[in-house]
Amino acid sequence: MRYVSTRGQAPVLGFEDVLLTGLARDGGLYLPEAWPTLSAVEIRGLAGRPYAEAAARVLAPYAGGAMSRDELETLLADAYRSFGHAAVAPLKQIGPRHWLLELFHGPTLAFKDYALQAVGRLFDRALARRNQRVTIVGATSGDTGSAAIEALRDRTSVDVFVLFPRGRVSEVQRRQMTTVDAPNVHCIALDGTFDDCQDMVKAMFNDTGFRDEHKLSAVNSINWVRIAVQIAYYAVASVALGAPDKRIAFAVPTGNFGNVFAAYGAKRMGFPIERLILGSNSNDILTRFLASGEMKMEPVVPTYSPSMDIQVSSNFERLLFEVVGRDGARVTELLTRFRKDGRFRLDDEAMGRIRGLFEAHRLDDTGTLEVIRRVHRESGELVDPHTAIGIAAAARSRFDPAVPVISLATAHPAKFGEAIERAVGVRPKPPDRLQGMMTAKERVQDLPNDQKTVKSFIAGRVRR
Repeated sequence: MRYVSTRGQAPVLGFEDVLLTGLARDGGLYLPEAWPTLSAVEIRGLAGRPYAEAAARVLAPYAGGAMSRDELETLLADAYRSFGHAAVAPLKQIGPRHWLLELFHGPTLAFKDYALQAVGRLFDRALARRNQRVTIVGATSGDTGSAAIEALRDRTSVDVFVLFPRGRVSEVQRRQMTTVDAPNVHCIALDGTFDDCQDMVKAMFNDTGFRDEHKLSAVNSINWVRIAVQIAYYAVASVALGAPDKRIAFAVPTGNFGNVFAAYGAKRMGFPIERLILGSNSNDILTRFLASGEMKMEPVVPTYSPSMDIQVSSNFERLLFEVVGRDGARVTELLTRFRKDGRFRLDDEAMGRIRGLFEAHRLDDTGTLEVIRRVHRESGELVDPHTAIGIAAAARSRFDPAVPVISLATAHPAKFGEAIERAVGVRPKPPDRLQGMMTAKERVQDLPNDQKTVKSFIAGRVRR
């Protein structure tokens, strides 16, 4: 298996190099040179298997010759051993043809754990084999940072620097990052939005001198391997509801487009996904794009669903590459225009390809609280604000009502206790693993949105 950049100018790499590289050297994102597919027999063969075994079967084609399926299964079994549910990613029915895929049973109570617990172990394996070390630099809108820190804390071959927008994540999300007392972990509260944090990280990767000197790598969703690992839970959930013999749809709350792009990857592998339904909050750039064909940046608005407070959806570049015929020059042209003018427009043919699979719906904070109330009233379930937005999008969808839909429950409701309390009058009790964190000392550096200052901070703390 070989990987190409969406900009078309970076070296073609294998699985392990893509893992360690993160962002391509031409500023693009890596994708498989050709999508692997599973036969109907192979898809049926996933049914009833332990999650780690099924996930290894899905991930193995992406690893190519870098790892055997048995090696992957051992690694994934270790990654998911501490998860709080025996099924790892259980399905729960909340309506006649509506299901929740619970993705909050990992150590940081968010869907990012499913990929990052695996990616941390893959980093360990690759770096030990090469006798190398790396510096992880990542941006987070809330959950990626804590999941990355939990996966990589105390590792001698990795230093971790996580940038998050100061005052724009929930208290639990912040404390899950800043209370970790590990010598290789550094949290940076940046004066700005998540998009500013993301731009800062990309700028550091595009500075090849700084990148090479400090051996930068990434674990957020610009890293292809993280997306590949996430394909597994779409595969497992699809099979649980009858794939490959029955069609399925997914509703995904999304901001940076990584999670839903993993669902697109599952469809390309042969899983019968009929529809991908995007849920947006007031930062509705993707919903507006699906309606108009124009990607247009607007100011970021703080909401009860902070992980989606994003206007520049980095992973959309991967879908863009697919729908313009894998033309790297065209992708570069469109995204250069977007950075310059804050907008670009796709032609009708490309938009037709996108609309054939995707639709999107917007929900503001008032609507989000109402959905949390309704779901609790009708099913007894508490759902976090992001999950509520996905549920609302599923309810508004225009696709075939005979097809069952799975909404992704992306975070534990206790991570957003204030919003839950506003909606239903009860603040969910945090799991035991969160109790001590709420009073622990925080370790965080406030920094301005200034590239020179952030680079200096990182350079002064990387272990040699």
